[in-house]
Amino acid sequence: MTMKPVLVFDVNETLLDLDSVAPLFDRLFGNPQVLREWFAQLVLYSQALSLAQIDSDFGKLAAGALRMMGQIKDKPISDSDVQDLSQAIGSMPAHGDAAQALEKLRNAGFRLVTLTNSPKGSGPSPLEKAGLADFFEQSFTVQPTGRFKPAPQTYQMVSDALDVPLADLCLVACHTWDTLGMQAMGGKGALVTHGANAPLNVPGVPVPDVVAPTLDELAQAIVSHWG
Repeated sequence: MTMKPVLVFDVNETLLDLDSVAPLFDRLFGNPQVLREWFAQLVLYSQALSLAQIDSDFGKLAAGALRMMGQIKDKPISDSDVQDLSQAIGSMPAHGDAAQALEKLRNAGFRLVTLTNSPKGSGPSPLEKAGLADFFEQSFTVQPTGRFKPAPQTYQMVSDALDVPLADLCLVACHTWDTLGMQAMGGKGALVTHGANAPLNVPGVPVPDVVAPTLDELAQAIVSHWG
């Protein structure tokens, strides 16, 4: 039997439903699909800042990306709009099958932790609000590294904190850019597509070890593969 890896879950969109924020973008831009444009810009610039070795805060970057989208689309963004975004992001509900999937993995003997680009706040965490926090033994933020995923420092931080080799970690996410970061360092990857994403098939680029359309199906695939 293959040794069970420690499962390192991404949080935003992987466990929590990003589409719940779409009504805000519909109000601001008259099109809920601008949510996806904004999120793509947020991820792009988080990685650009990491490559440029410029420290930033993911929450401030999210606000800056929203204001940038407003300039691009000629829709002024107010301080109140930014506060609304922060509130919506901090209150995203869990995907409907998240708790069931996490329960299945925990019952199968997997260790579960999280790793998010988002900084820790002073109040209840989004995972606590969504009712998922108790499934995880630890929750990590990339903030101490000064870099965003998939920068190697972010995954190494988790490895060091858990005293677990990178080869024994599996990054669980809904974006291949996230899983390939862990796999490039010798770890493993599991991808949930949520009907919005897909693996990146390029020669020489690591593909996730397991892929499934929902969290519950991904949990079953992980148990079958490593359990």
